[in-house]
Amino acid sequence: MAVHSAGERVLTGLDPEQRAAVTAPAGPVCVLAGAGTGKTRAVTARIAHRSLTGEIAARHVLAVTFTARAAAEMRSRLALIGVPGVQARTFHAAALRQVRYFAPRLLAGRAMPELLDSKVRLVTLAAARVGLRTDRAAARDLAGEIEWAKSSLVEPGEYAVAAAKALRDTPHDPAKVAEVFTAYEQIKRSNGVIDFEDMLRAAVWGIEEHPDVAEQVRGQYRHFVVDEYQDVNPLQQRLLEVWLGGRDDLTVVGDASQTIYSFTGATSSYLVDFARRHRGATVVRLVRDYRSTPQVVGLANAVISRARGTEARLRLELVGQRPTGPEPELRIFTDEPAEAGAVAARCRSLIDAGIPAREIAVLFRTNAQSEAYEKALTEAEVPYLVQGAERFFERTEVRQAMVALRAATRSIPGQTPLPTAVVEALSAVGWTPDTPPAGGAARERWEALAALVQLAEEYAATPAVVPLGPAASVQPPVTLADFNDELQRRASQQHVPTVDGVTLASLHAAKGLEWDAVFLVGLAEGTLPITYARTAEQVEEERRLLYVGITRARQGLWLSYASARSPGGRPRRPSRFLPQLDRSGGTERAGGAERAGTPAQRIERRRAQVVVCRICGATLVAGPDRKLGRCPTCPSDLDPELHDRLRDWRQRVAGAQRVPAYVIFTDATLVALAERRPGRTEELLAIAGIGARKLGLYGAAVLALVGGASVDEICSEKTSKNSP
Repeated sequence: MAVHSAGERVLTGLDPEQRAAVTAPAGPVCVLAGAGTGKTRAVTARIAHRSLTGEIAARHVLAVTFTARAAAEMRSRLALIGVPGVQARTFHAAALRQVRYFAPRLLAGRAMPELLDSKVRLVTLAAARVGLRTDRAAARDLAGEIEWAKSSLVEPGEYAVAAAKALRDTPHDPAKVAEVFTAYEQIKRSNGVIDFEDMLRAAVWGIEEHPDVAEQVRGQYRHFVVDEYQDVNPLQQRLLEVWLGGRDDLTVVGDASQTIYSFTGATSSYLVDFARRHRGATVVRLVRDYRSTPQVVGLANAVISRARGTEARLRLELVGQRPTGPEPELRIFTDEPAEAGAVAARCRSLIDAGIPAREIAVLFRTNAQSEAYEKALTEAEVPYLVQGAERFFERTEVRQAMVALRAATRSIPGQTPLPTAVVEALSAVGWTPDTPPAGGAARERWEALAALVQLAEEYAATPAVVPLGPAASVQPPVTLADFNDELQRRASQQHVPTVDGVTLASLHAAKGLEWDAVFLVGLAEGTLPITYARTAEQVEEERRLLYVGITRARQGLWLSYASARSPGGRPRRPSRFLPQLDRSGGTERAGGAERAGTPAQRIERRRAQVVVCRICGATLVAGPDRKLGRCPTCPSDLDPELHDRLRDWRQRVAGAQRVPAYVIFTDATLVALAERRPGRTEELLAIAGIGARKLGLYGAAVLALVGGASVDEICSEKTSKNSP
């Protein structure tokens, strides 16, 4: 009875869709989970509920995540619920554990090859062997191509054809990249080392070719959960299939609208086709967004609503659950330095208003954009950290701190409170709690060590209690030695603490994270979408990148772009993905109904409005294009007969008023009317160039002409009304 009571407690507080995911029957289950909809809670609760009700044993569950941090969070949540023993790991960590365990059996007593941390050094040697001179950046690009090929199950001899079919933007001629790929494999074998893809393949081979290994693995793992399933690549899918061995107790969680890693070989096809591949699968949609305000959610929905292609078939329309918040803002700057300076100043004001720096992020499309913001934040004395630039536990100051902490266990009395002991130990590396540098790299180093102190405070304040377990008990206070063990565990899993600084990150690196305030910068054509996004599929992935960026924000959201890259530089167009926002921060009201303010303010507001092409969704900048409501290159659906009648009517009205024809309506406005054929007043107002005044003067006549009336009828009616 107590077990079932614990299982029911797991369901407390879940919304109806989350509860449906948790209580879905055994077998294939697909959870389509939008951003901020509580997918981690739902998946964790599903594992816990099945375990606590006796349906499954926790030790037989393998939950696969895409980051060590997500895996650690899942294990921690399950332990607090009272379900320890679940294996939550990344694909690579799970495969490495199995390969190491079975190595004596698979390798007939030979030592397991060393695992490469990075391909770059060997790729550099391989490139030189085939006559290519490369710097580190070029070697990284080549390594990325090799990783894509191996993750896509493409062999060196197949690379050139596969790259052409996939429309890869290769760093060199595909045939030359294939030569580097071949040489890399040869050098790797001669050095007796393997890379991460080899390790995944070894896990597949061990199960496929050794029945005893397959039996043991499948006996251990009987129930599978895969998070971020839209990011699985063919090699990972192959490993998942051999783990399953034809069984179907599989729960996958994903969001096709967050498919942004196809350049690495990831594909959403396994998520999109899940119900077809697994007949009778249970499909649950999580759409209640608990992360972001309704304003942020509405903007995210507006951006992704224009998505096309395969992933759009599983598009979710999110429903915001938080209280109302500020409208997203759009800011336009003359150049990128001005944009960076304005962002830094706004970050400074947010921090001064009480928002922690760690709750602010500046997100951009490419890592090259980071430098301008690092400089601007340093000048504004704003602490920052660059996400993904260097692993936390590999930073020089963190390694030195961990050495000092280990040494301190011999000199600091054991009864010293943990936070005090850590602060005392860090003084050996020159860190003091009350003198943070103003900004820049020195402040970043200080914040990294401050994060260790904060982690010590959290670790000391969290007793080792399992509230729902059969024998819950509070452990003695933790010691510095315990904390050192915790740091070693976190370092091995890359479970990093939170550093107090504004986060600078690419949109790709921001996936899975969230902040109170987010700045999406550099939203110009050529940057987002990036210039090498040429196919429809590539452009759609760029749209999804913006969607991911928007959904990182809990409350405050700033979108900006610079009209030129540098002062006096060539003009640029804003991103075609930008929604209709105005510079004052609010969403543009349909039909130009927002009329408050002085005439000058209204003119400025109208200039600041972002108008998008009704055909392709691109942002329109030129006045004639904005009036047409489409790009000049997009196909026209103009009604020529209506256009002729409009021109005739305009000419007669202009003659009667003794004014030039363009004073009535410009040529572009007439084309827009003949293309869009408005049938209501609101639709007339939605056409640039038609405001309240012209609506009053000519609106009835235009609507009548669109409705089929002749010019003679319109003009005679006007004449009769003016007759005595």
